[in-house]
Amino acid sequence: MAISKEEFFRKYKIDENYLMENNVDWRELEEIYVDFNKYRKSYETQADLIANILRGHKKVHSVKTRVKDAHHLIEKIIRKTPDRRKKYGDDFRFTVDNYKNEITDLLGIRVIHIFKEDWEEIHDFISQMWNVNEIVANIREGDNTKKFEELGIEVCSRLSGYRSVHYLVESYPTTKKVIAEVQVRTIFEEGYGEIDHQLRYSLDNIPEILEQNLMLLNRIAGSSDEMASLINLLSKSFNDIKVKFEDEISVKDRKIIQLKDEIEKSISLSKEEKENIIKKINNII
Repeated sequence: MAISKEEFFRKYKIDENYLMENNVDWRELEEIYVDFNKYRKSYETQADLIANILRGHKKVHSVKTRVKDAHHLIEKIIRKTPDRRKKYGDDFRFTVDNYKNEITDLLGIRVIHIFKEDWEEIHDFISQMWNVNEIVANIREGDNTKKFEELGIEVCSRLSGYRSVHYLVESYPTTKKVIAEVQVRTIFEEGYGEIDHQLRYSLDNIPEILEQNLMLLNRIAGSSDEMASLINLLSKSFNDIKVKFEDEISVKDRKIIQLKDEIEKSISLSKEEKENIIKKINNII
């Protein structure tokens, strides 16, 4: 299936002059478009495979998948070309042979967990299951970054308040490697992120009043995460106390049974004395 040049230019507000200025060949974009659609089904299968592996982890609440839209891929390649030319030199061009390595979110997997502290176990799981090329922790300014720094994870402070840990992992839906992006975030971060994403993609410019309320929502989401973690910690503490109390009761019960047995076997006490002592013990407990 070919891509309509005129329709694409109209939709993404791009023209021939922009392509020429950035050394972009439309024929190469068409080849990439055809190649991507050729393997799209296998990418979807691979995304589902990665998601199913992640769903098996006890700390994972839910997993979403998506394969990049072909038109969005071409738009991103055009948008990223100036950046890649700065990185590799003016002769750089996106081609069928290199776009899978350069565009790192062809496959997208989003992992949702409930409590902030669950992230560490999920992080270890991802690191063990796949070759991870890059990890970036997106945070809001002022967030605690100690754990990320201890693990040597790059931290990126987002003005929008977006929070999520991103992993670039190697995936092989065919013999050719594809980089899959795995995003890990809490259920509250997911709620905020979805609302923020929807507004920013539906509006060219976000009015100040909406921007202010988005930041308020971000702070509420962050506070909700902290509250959820505190509730989880308290719940574990109460459970630990309950287990400890039940263990102590169990030990006490065994000792009482042992004491009663010793009284029953005693030859120095009369039957009436034994009954009276056991009756007193039962009254105490």
